[in-house]
Amino acid sequence: MIKRIVILGTAYPYRGGLAVYNERLAKAFHEEGATVSIETFTLQYPNFLFPGKTQYADWEAPNNLKIEQSVNSINPFNWIKVGRKIKKQKPDLLIIKYWLPFMAPCFGTIARIVRKNKHTKVISILDNIIPHERRIGDMLFSRYFSKSVDAFVGMSKSVLNDLNTFDTKKPRAFCPHPLYDNFGAKTERETALAKLNLDPKFRYILFFGLIRDYKGLDWLIEAFADVRFRKLPVKLIVAGEFYSDEEKYNQLVDKYHLRDVIEMHNRFVPDPEVGLYFGAADVIAQPYKTATQSGVTQIGYHFEKPMLVTNVGGLAEIIPDQKVGYVVEPNPKAIADKLIDFFENQRGADFVENLLEEKKKYAWSTMTGTIFELYRKLTANCAK
Repeated sequence: MIKRIVILGTAYPYRGGLAVYNERLAKAFHEEGATVSIETFTLQYPNFLFPGKTQYADWEAPNNLKIEQSVNSINPFNWIKVGRKIKKQKPDLLIIKYWLPFMAPCFGTIARIVRKNKHTKVISILDNIIPHERRIGDMLFSRYFSKSVDAFVGMSKSVLNDLNTFDTKKPRAFCPHPLYDNFGAKTERETALAKLNLDPKFRYILFFGLIRDYKGLDWLIEAFADVRFRKLPVKLIVAGEFYSDEEKYNQLVDKYHLRDVIEMHNRFVPDPEVGLYFGAADVIAQPYKTATQSGVTQIGYHFEKPMLVTNVGGLAEIIPDQKVGYVVEPNPKAIADKLIDFFENQRGADFVENLLEEKKKYAWSTMTGTIFELYRKLTANCAK
C-alpha cells in the first residue's frame, strides 16, 4: 500500500501545463488515500533561458495542496540537499514528470540520492524523452536521467518507443494523458463570446497554448487562407504566448490578408480564463509538425469540443478519426479540407455526442491505477 508520495517538479507559484498536471495528479492521489506533497522550484529556468514573459502565476494558489519551493534546477549543491531531504522522509514513491533534458542533471541526481534509502521507488511520467526541439547534449542528459528511475509511464506509445533508445528492461506502462478537468465548468458560448469581445455572428476555430514552431501555427494560417473559408462565417482565434519568432507569423497573416478574420490574443491565458476560449470555440485545431501527446487535447475533451489533429506522434491515438474530430495528414491542404468539412456539413453535434462517451477513458484514476500497478511490480521484484 502506498501511503506517502512526493512529486518532484513544476507547481504553483509557477504557471503552465506542467504545474496544472502535477497539481491535478497530487489531488488524484489524495483522493486515493495517499499523503502527497510537491517539491517545486525556487528557480526553474534562469531568465535568459526562458522564452516567455514570466514563469509565474498571477492567481491564487490551489487549495489543499502541500507545495514547497525547494529545488534550484542549476545548483548541484541544492540537488544534494533536496535529495537528502526526500531520502530522509522515505516516501513510498517519488514521481518525476520528465519533459526536457535540461532538467535531467537536477532530477537524475536527486533521484539517485533518494533511492539510496532502499525504500523509495522512483517512477517517471514521460512527456518526452527525446525533445521536439533538439539541442547538443540532449541524448546524454536523457540517458543519465533514465538510469536514475525505477519505472516509466509513457503518455503516448511514441514516447515509449523513444524510451527504448535509453532503456529496454525497466518496467513501463502506457497511459494516455488524463483530462484537464480543473479549469472549471463549461462556459456557454454567448457568455464566452461576450467576455472575449468576439462577434457572435461568426463560428470559431481555436489554436490554443504556448506557440512554438513545432506546433504548426504557420500551417494553420496557410490552411485558413484557403478561399473556401471566405464563403463561411468563420474566424480563427490564436490564444497563447509566443515562444518563437512572432514576426514570421504576422508576416503570414499579412501575406494572405487575414487580419480581419484572425483574432490574435498574444498572451499567456491564465487558468481562470481557459474555459472562456474553449467556450467560444466550435473546434480546436492542433496542426502539430511533431508531437508526443498534448494537454490541449485533454482540455478539449473536458470541455467537450471537437478537435482536429495531425497524424504525428501520439495525437492520433486519442482522437478517433471522424468520431470526435479529425486526424489529418500534416500539411495545410489536408487541414483546410477537414475544417471546411466541419463547418459546411455541420459535424459538431455528432462529434460532441461521441465525445461524451470517449472522454470517459481519460479519468485520473486510470493514471493513478497505472502508477500503483507499476509500484506493485517493483516491490514484488524486490521481494523475490
